Amino acid sequence: MDLAFRQMTQGDIPSTFSVRLSTMENAITMERLESDYGITPESVADAMASDVKGWVCEDAGVAVGFAMGNASDGEVLVVAVRPEYERKGIGKNLLARVRDWLFGAGHEQIWLLTTPDPSLHAYGFYRSLGWQGTGRIQRGDEVMLLRNDDVQV
Repeated sequence: MDLAFRQMTQGDIPSTFSVRLSTMENAITMERLESDYGITPESVADAMASDVKGWVCEDAGVAVGFAMGNASDGEVLVVAVRPEYERKGIGKNLLARVRDWLFGAGHEQIWLLTTPDPSLHAYGFYRSLGWQGTGRIQRGDEVMLLRNDDVQV
């Protein structure tokens, strides 16, 4: 593996959609991204032109993971890694980049939505990094919080 991490550009949008659509545990289609969440390549480009920033991980120039956050409200919007690259530290590295950027933008607390199902990898992944469940459910996902002083290195 020849992994490289860098800030995402608008030119990365098509490859990040490919990564997101490849995920197994939280599988979704392009149609559902648009109908349920309003997420399209155009909406991502618009968001990146304002308060949203992301990072991508590539293996030999091919996107294998990415993560994005929104500085306006402190939300981690997405962390996605191709199934064959899971459990190699890629998601943790990408999430740390978004986390540090959001805290650097002045947020004392950041948040994300994730599965409340303990049998899924994401459930334990975020908790192992210090994220706290709130018990609040939004669109079937649990709201999780991380305070700047709770960061696990």
